[in-house]
Amino acid sequence: MSGHSKWANIKHKKARADAQKGKAFTKIGKEIIVAARQGGGDPNGNFRLKMAVQAAKAANMPNDNIQRAIQKGAGGAEGSNFEELTYEGYGPGGVAVMINIMTDNRNRTAGEIRHLFSKNGGNMGETGCVSWMFNSKGQIILDREQVSLGEDELMLACLDAGAEDLKIEPDSVEIYTDPTELELVRQALLDDGIEVAEAGVELIPENTILVTEKEQAAKLIKLMDALDDHEDVQNVFVNFDIPEELAEQI
Repeated sequence: MSGHSKWANIKHKKARADAQKGKAFTKIGKEIIVAARQGGGDPNGNFRLKMAVQAAKAANMPNDNIQRAIQKGAGGAEGSNFEELTYEGYGPGGVAVMINIMTDNRNRTAGEIRHLFSKNGGNMGETGCVSWMFNSKGQIILDREQVSLGEDELMLACLDAGAEDLKIEPDSVEIYTDPTELELVRQALLDDGIEVAEAGVELIPENTILVTEKEQAAKLIKLMDALDDHEDVQNVFVNFDIPEELAEQI
């Protein structure tokens, strides 16, 4: 897919815009609560919490909010009983959609997500209908403007750090690792003076479908926006790609 703007790039740009507007605070707060509930309130001994706190700081979430969320999760306070779920479905044109959910009412959330699918030209599927198309990978995002190394030097640095693969785009670099090696690779890059914009475990499609028809692309982006704006949706993963020039038109 070289030469095309990966949907991941569009997704990360939107995430940064949402963070600037404070829209990300609720989702990040949920992630901190669940991470602290499962692994304790010390980020140094809880990798998931460490990643969540880093995401919170990158979104300029106030430290008081971060600490309250940690205490809420670690202390088992009322309101911290979020349940983690994964929903699967199909978007317009049959593209695969995977959704990570955190909810305190699974029946309400399932009905609302099903409605969003049907309203936007897709349909919610059964468990396992598309998950086989995705692999769990550690993903590290670099801002290309913040990296002074040339492509060859950068590739060598990433591979030396333990990366499995990387994709260099005009404005970003996507680095892929084994999920268990994510923190080691991230720290190795930081030790080499390479600034990391984002890091986390993602679901990466084995193959992508290139969408070049404007009407279908518009419908897909509308569905993605609707899902992403739902308060119980933490992440949306898909197996389609849209060329940058088409995305800009939409």
